[in-house]
Amino acid sequence: MCSEIKRKRKRGRRLKSRPSENAVLDSNNTSSPPATSAADNDVVFSVSSVELINPAAEPSSSNHHGRRRRGRPPKTPKHEPSITATSAKTLAMAVPPIANGAAAAAVINAESAVARVVPAMDAVVKVFCVHTEPNFSLPWQRKRQYCSSSSGFVIKGRRVLTNAHSVEHYTQVKLKKRGSDTKYVATVLAIGTECDIALLTVDDDEFWEGVSPVEFGICLHFKMLLLLGKFWGPAFNDKGNCVGIAFQSLKHEDVENIGYVIPTPVIMHFIQDYEKHGTYTGFPILGVEWQKMENPDLRLSMGMKPDQKGVRIRRIDPTAPEFKVLKPSDIILSFDGVDIANDGTVPFRHGERIGFSYLVSQKYTGDNAAIEVLRNSETLKFNVKLGTHRRLIPAHNKGRPPSYYIVAGFVFTTVSVPYLRSESLYMVSEGAIKAKSDDLVLVADINIGYEDIVNTQVHAFNGKPVKNLKSLAHMVDNCDDEYLKFDLEYQQIVVLRTKNAKAATLDILSTHCIPSAMSDDLKT
Repeated sequence: MCSEIKRKRKRGRRLKSRPSENAVLDSNNTSSPPATSAADNDVVFSVSSVELINPAAEPSSSNHHGRRRRGRPPKTPKHEPSITATSAKTLAMAVPPIANGAAAAAVINAESAVARVVPAMDAVVKVFCVHTEPNFSLPWQRKRQYCSSSSGFVIKGRRVLTNAHSVEHYTQVKLKKRGSDTKYVATVLAIGTECDIALLTVDDDEFWEGVSPVEFGICLHFKMLLLLGKFWGPAFNDKGNCVGIAFQSLKHEDVENIGYVIPTPVIMHFIQDYEKHGTYTGFPILGVEWQKMENPDLRLSMGMKPDQKGVRIRRIDPTAPEFKVLKPSDIILSFDGVDIANDGTVPFRHGERIGFSYLVSQKYTGDNAAIEVLRNSETLKFNVKLGTHRRLIPAHNKGRPPSYYIVAGFVFTTVSVPYLRSESLYMVSEGAIKAKSDDLVLVADINIGYEDIVNTQVHAFNGKPVKNLKSLAHMVDNCDDEYLKFDLEYQQIVVLRTKNAKAATLDILSTHCIPSAMSDDLKT
């Protein structure tokens, strides 16, 4: 039986633009804050399960952090997102006081802004998901299912945007419109774990009746923020346009008490990526680590002319496409025709500057990029096909069940970050992996004496290097040698008689009710 996920709630959460792994803004950018503009006075509203308050019950100046005060009316019962004319006025009055006699104007502007947001509320939907997470300790099984609810909103093309973690490891997803008691089965089109965005749709035409998609806008500077509701939902500016997806960061029982907004450029990149490739391919990267060239002696020693600027490549990711053409100590002068400064920045809007990784983030996987470098005082130009970050240890399983292979009670699987977390493993300074918890061994007579060999890397089988799990399964299944010999790390070995090991495997599978000796992805 499913039970609703319980989450802690805090009032007065701060809201800030969330720099994801592939953030639009570079954390190394040290340029001055943006110049004040008309957009500085944007009011941002985040809507999910809205709980309205009456600010007249207490002075707004004494409620800086939004804590409950004596005399405040009781909480409004949990309900579907709704804003009436009265509540719109209440929200407008909830704007923090502004100095220099501008408070009254701010209240009027905020009330007008809420009036523009109200029509967009019909595009907000509730997302109900049944999750069934993989079991990395028993990779042929899944964990017990549980339920969650969150918010999403309708966009053009009969699609719905929500957070990736809202539908992660989904078994079933349903959507419910505002004010409706009908749930519609949804289809998950794409999940972007890195940017925490998911795209859904509903086949039933009835779901789309009377629903207008939200329009996207831009909020250049978060000056006054109102975080309404709990956990996640669309964030609107004072024009009623969606400027991002807001949510609270939660890690198990640890509440950071901070809200985040996934900005519009990231959302649009996700949507256009799906439209271009039919799936989410991720944000491309330029797989290099670089050094600033602000020191004049350093520039002179690298053969740079007075009018040349750029950054020096320190290291190149061996798995990146750039590894074939770029070299350490190359000076990157420009990317796609945009000159790079000695501090690694490029021109941005309104006379600002931003890290040149922003230019990379605007591209898509498989796109070509023109890179100009200085090598040994010679200017070279390369056309590089951009790719995503290929991790040696995958950070996500992208919804797929873990791969596994079983022989003679030994369970072989691939290493991934979710596996290391599930097994309570951690990396120590020497680079070794140590276990903090006991691990399951499918004990049988055939593997007596090997019970303590757990979480150990396989280097070779019968003297041949093991490239991946699929190659190992193929070599073992087709082995005609008298013995199966596995060379493990730390100079450990496992030796089994081939005929006995394969015969014992069938009995072990039956004893532990395991349907197959290998995962489906290894059978093809």
